[in-house]
Amino acid sequence: MSKKRDWLIGLGIAVGTILLIILLVSYISQKQAYDGVRLSSRGEKVAVVELLGPIYDSRRIVQEFKQYGKHGSVKAIVFRIDSPGGGVAASQEIYEAVRRVRDGGKPIVVSMGSVAASGGYYVACGADTIMANPGTTTGSIGVMAEFPNVKELLDKVGIRFEIVKSSRFKGTGSPYQDFTAADRRYLQSWVDDAFGQFVDVVVEERELSREKVLKLADGRVFTGKQAHELGLVDLLGDYEEAIRLAAHMGGIKGEPTIVKIRRRRITLFDLLFQQIEGVVRGLSGMTLRYSLN
Repeated sequence: MSKKRDWLIGLGIAVGTILLIILLVSYISQKQAYDGVRLSSRGEKVAVVELLGPIYDSRRIVQEFKQYGKHGSVKAIVFRIDSPGGGVAASQEIYEAVRRVRDGGKPIVVSMGSVAASGGYYVACGADTIMANPGTTTGSIGVMAEFPNVKELLDKVGIRFEIVKSSRFKGTGSPYQDFTAADRRYLQSWVDDAFGQFVDVVVEERELSREKVLKLADGRVFTGKQAHELGLVDLLGDYEEAIRLAAHMGGIKGEPTIVKIRRRRITLFDLLFQQIEGVVRGLSGMTLRYSLN
């Protein structure tokens, strides 16, 4: 028994150390990404802002749009999106950053990659023009919240959590207790309100009737070709066409100079951290997501 206990303690220390290292590396890499955009003042440029992967945090994207929006040599921005969506608040913050730069008079063209769905579509709505590949996966207009429930498992092993709370709905979504009918009504209203905010943005930005958007906003995904026919995107085309369109909209003659922040290559370590981060966020409960899955 003592050896087993020592083994479990050692395993716990090892796992804790690995998680600490992952969090430290993530913090350092994010801090480096926020150091700012450095541009020379020579030549007219098209800046490229990339959103690749799930939307967990908005700070880097918002910072890039803010700085490119103020820099006089940047005449237009291509927002390259390859994302299945993510957090509601983070998606909203990115959308607002895109919209502010657009409303400030700087042209923004979205270039959709393989997938730009749910939150990935939400953030695209802030641009002047949305361009998708015919085979892009987009749409998935909707909201979801997930709550893990381990009560049955804990019952089997004889573990019970006693919860003391100040009010009826405090602690709703706890993994240690089942939902009541009142809990479900309360959480459904929470999700419905965030869903309504998504629909409002699509109605306003795409100039579609609310009735039409509601018919499309049932979580379905569409190809880029279908989305174009439905009015969810403006044009069909690839990344290079988006660059050319942005340069034209920005009044650039000839081949534009392309600027973007150079990213380090994504490693298995990065993917591992991304998965861990997603699990941690999921276990934390009470989190709304504009997400494909």
